[in-house]
Amino acid sequence: MIIDRNYNFMTIQTKKITASILFLAVVFLHIYGVLFSDKLAFVSKPFLITTLVIIYLISVKKPNFWFVSALFFSFWGDVLLLFKEQFFVFGLASFLLAHILYIKITLSLVKITSHKKILSVSLPFVIFLTSFLSLLNDNLGEMQIPVIIYGIIISLFGTVALLNYVQEKSTANLWLFLGAIIFIISDSLIAINKFYAPNEMYQLLIMLTYIIAQYLICKAIIAKTAYQE
Repeated sequence: MIIDRNYNFMTIQTKKITASILFLAVVFLHIYGVLFSDKLAFVSKPFLITTLVIIYLISVKKPNFWFVSALFFSFWGDVLLLFKEQFFVFGLASFLLAHILYIKITLSLVKITSHKKILSVSLPFVIFLTSFLSLLNDNLGEMQIPVIIYGIIISLFGTVALLNYVQEKSTANLWLFLGAIIFIISDSLIAINKFYAPNEMYQLLIMLTYIIAQYLICKAIIAKTAYQE
């Protein structure tokens, strides 16, 4: 019986290691593609979330439906933004849904708290969003409303992630908070690159921050799920 348990544990660990190596290989190929080969970057991008899903499903006994759904919309966001000239708005909408699901997941971790505490943690994000939209406003044109809505949602994700961490300063909650912040940075760079000061080097920073953010959020959800199990 003990031997069977040890075998099962080693099998799961082997799968986790294999999946992690596969994820890192895809990340390396994609970053290399961003730097040196547009074709490689194009082909490898959809596999970033695909391999992250594999890591998650191997790591937990009972997958969180909402988290898997968030990764599903992230996958389609990646795919649609490969054709950003034609499908930028659809890609934006797909990531918007992913962020809404991340907010739902994070809110389920948050304990009831005072309005004063909520206002205090939201203040930095309100200041950031107001300043950032002021910077972009003259260049947004018909995208003004979609960008404002998207900005509000990602700021709300940052707010609830910070509130969750303030309430319980655990490692998993720190990963979730950092994931939210780095995701906001990545999305902000996309907006700067498209609407304010286009620069080819932004693409590398966008993808690095995006990959790190998604990985940290996944790592946090795995830790939370394992704790609940």
